[in-house]
Amino acid sequence: MLKLNFPTYTFRFKNSENKVSIFDEIRKKFIILTPEEWVRQHVVHYLINEKKYPKSLINVEKVLTVNGLRKRYDVVVFNSDGSIHILVECKAPEVKISQATFDQIARYNMTMKARFLNVTNGLSHFYCQMDFENEKYQFLQNLPDYHINK
Repeated sequence: MLKLNFPTYTFRFKNSENKVSIFDEIRKKFIILTPEEWVRQHVVHYLINEKKYPKSLINVEKVLTVNGLRKRYDVVVFNSDGSIHILVECKAPEVKISQATFDQIARYNMTMKARFLNVTNGLSHFYCQMDFENEKYQFLQNLPDYHINK
């Protein structure tokens, strides 16, 4: 797999029926390794190891309903009260981050109301903080560390 723009992490892999799987620390199972999953697993490890978010507050690949349609988010970090702190949208490394990507996460966030958004293809990372009152978002250099969220 391609080297991504993240620190180096140790992953567990398994090969079965000529398909490589990667162990997901959150879902506690092996997931078929696709380019997007490679990015998603790096994001999860980044949130746990660099940003110090507890695994118990992280959720991966769950269904949500947006405008009556069933969609799937990539990664969510919850606050301890159950509200959503960070919403992450992962794309495969070959997918260029575009306005359409931001539109997608913005649509999801109309339902989810995350305070912070992260869009990444593993090579380029974009972070935003929401200002719901003024219906705007501000780009950030990085996501906040967990201790800020306590």
